[in-house]
Parts: sequence; C-alpha cells; structure tokens
Amino acid sequence: MLSYLAVTLPDNTPAPARLLALQCALRVDDTLHVRLPRGLLRSLRLDAPEFWQDLEQAHWLYASPTSTRSEIIAELFDPGLLGQAPARPDRRRAADWALRAGLSSKVGKAGGQQRLASVYLAAHTDIWGRGLAEPDRMARACGLPPAEIQFLLHRLTATGALGSWRRCPYTGDLHWTL
Repeated sequence: MLSYLAVTLPDNTPAPARLLALQCALRVDDTLHVRLPRGLLRSLRLDAPEFWQDLEQAHWLYASPTSTRSEIIAELFDPGLLGQAPARPDRRRAADWALRAGLSSKVGKAGGQQRLASVYLAAHTDIWGRGLAEPDRMARACGLPPAEIQFLLHRLTATGALGSWRRCPYTGDLHWTL
C-alpha cells in the first residue's frame, strides 16, 4: 500500500498526510468510505485539520461534514484502492500493524517524517531484521527528495529506531538492520 500511495499522492504531500492516507486506505470499506476514531487519530498525532486538507486538495478524499466528536467520516476518491491486495480483513490488520510500527517507543514522539520512514523500513524488513530498498523508491514513498534519505536514516539511527544502515557501493541500494 505504501508503494501504491507513493504513486497516487502528489510529491508535495507531507509525511503526516501520507500516514493518514495509509490508515484511510487500509481501513476503507467496499463503498470507499472510512470511519476513523478521533482517539486513534490523536494517538497518531494526525488529528490536525491541515492533514485532511492536504488530502482533500490532492482530490484523494473528502472529509464528511457528518463527522462527529468521536469519529471522522471520509469518502475516498480512488477506486483503485479496492483492487489492491490484500482483502479488507487483512488490510485492517495491516492498519493496526502500521499503527504500532509508527508508534514504537523509539519513534513515537518523532515527527511524521520519521514515523512514516519507520513504517516503510519495517514493511521492507525480513524476519531477521534486515531490509533492502532502492533509495529513490523509499524517498518517493516517504515524500522526500532522494538526497534527504541519508539524513533521515541518520536521525533514525540516532534515536535507536534503526540499528544500522549502509548504501551498497555497487548498486546504490540501502541495506539496514532494525
């Protein structure tokens, strides 16, 4: 889903709005509607109206005026989401997993960029804690210019969210351990 959103969202979509889009995409029902509890959004620090406005300006969703004090209701405008694997129950589990990955004790208080990168790294890590990705694909998924990826990885290493990382001298790929 991160790769799908990297293609469908505009380049200038900020990381918190991308995290919000990820939760919406993973929790959408078969009518392209999503209901997000405000408590969930507060825990993710995604309850600011500007994140919803970023996605509305990108014509990706519409936050319904029928939203209540306890939940936000939105309609997504991307029917391609329904064709994305896995099926809805698996997407909901993935949404919960992404929630935990973005709120780990190492990055929970960090900014949206570090939290989004943490989700991306965790999604591309094997069971032994090792990961591999092309830097330009990671940059696109995280909404960053490719030149900024190394600074982001340094920040994640400094906070302890990332064990180590290196760029392969032959392929340019990023390798990391969590």
